[in-house]
Amino acid sequence: MVPASTLAAGSVGRVETRYLDLPEPVRLDCGRELHPVRVAYETYGTLSPQRDNVILVCHALSGDAHAAGVSTVRPEASTRDGFRAEDRDGAVGEGLGWWDGMIGAGKAFDTDRFFVVSTNLLGGCRGTTGPSSIDPATGRPYGSDFPVITVADMVRTERAFLDALGIERLAAVAGGSLGGMQALEWAVLYPDQVDAIVVIASTHALHPQGMAWNAIAREAITRDPAWQGGDYYGTGRTPDAGMGVARMVGHVTYLSAPALHDKFGRRLQFADDLRYTVTEPEFEVESYLRHQADSFVKRFDANTYLTMSRALTYFDLARQYGGGSLTRALEGVSARTLLITFSSDWLYSPSASEEIDDALRALGKPTELHLIDAPYGHDCFLLEEERQTPIVRRFLAGG
Repeated sequence: MVPASTLAAGSVGRVETRYLDLPEPVRLDCGRELHPVRVAYETYGTLSPQRDNVILVCHALSGDAHAAGVSTVRPEASTRDGFRAEDRDGAVGEGLGWWDGMIGAGKAFDTDRFFVVSTNLLGGCRGTTGPSSIDPATGRPYGSDFPVITVADMVRTERAFLDALGIERLAAVAGGSLGGMQALEWAVLYPDQVDAIVVIASTHALHPQGMAWNAIAREAITRDPAWQGGDYYGTGRTPDAGMGVARMVGHVTYLSAPALHDKFGRRLQFADDLRYTVTEPEFEVESYLRHQADSFVKRFDANTYLTMSRALTYFDLARQYGGGSLTRALEGVSARTLLITFSSDWLYSPSASEEIDDALRALGKPTELHLIDAPYGHDCFLLEEERQTPIVRRFLAGG
């Protein structure tokens, strides 16, 4: 655990994840209802007497409710275990929230002004009801019987959760990647309940190349014999091999070619010369990916990975709400929109944010788009916190 004396300025300090059971079932797009539903969450800052200073931050595929501060519970592995994590965090990284650099006093989401709420998504494995949760009908984990969910289902669950807290309106919804999809979904589903959205390194629909990489990752899991059709809980076998490959595939899509070259090049890992082995890593980049896989399987559930991956590939605002037209899908949006994108992000490319911005401008909606020139690929939304902070602070102050 990190001593209090080493916490960075503006830190929200030590934080405990809490849990709330929704009073009503959640109706899903697939036609099923899910009940009971438990939501894991954390809050930072102080709720105003008028309850009008709430910002909901939404995590990406592998995140959780612990967005800021230092967890009071020692994690199995840090959610900040991505690219350049050790360079960024040093010895204090373990236990830090995944967006710690963005949430706190004086930071992008300023807890001196805002009450910031973070939840683990529906379908998660970090405290919110998901495939590894107990199905009350059977007394066993849901496993293969957990319903297929969508980003809209996640957002409706967040809405029900906030209702239970007595929070009717949001000053903003913010997130990167899958989190940005949720922010857009909020603006479409609940236009009268959201003042602003902050959409970072995200899209209105994943492009075919991104869908293809996600399909490969899912195949890696489902072709692992230990997956057992999704019902591996309690069997003593888990699909760690397939899950590890899925993490490797996913992680490479989050990076850029220049970033990998700058960090690893073709440097050998263990020797001054080749060892002539097929099964063991020879190069630093190979060893790094294996480390990513080993760390990830310690903290994440394979069925949750499948659930989240499928949800983000289903997400398509034009198809869902516009009959194929993105402009028509965004007609009802009333929230001010901030879009931040990164030059080297080929998975959630700048063109997608430009298309959102163009559609909103055509409708006369308040929107602004910022392209940050940065080399790290999709992971920029987690790494370029200092460059995002003044943009987000200025945007929120404008409200």
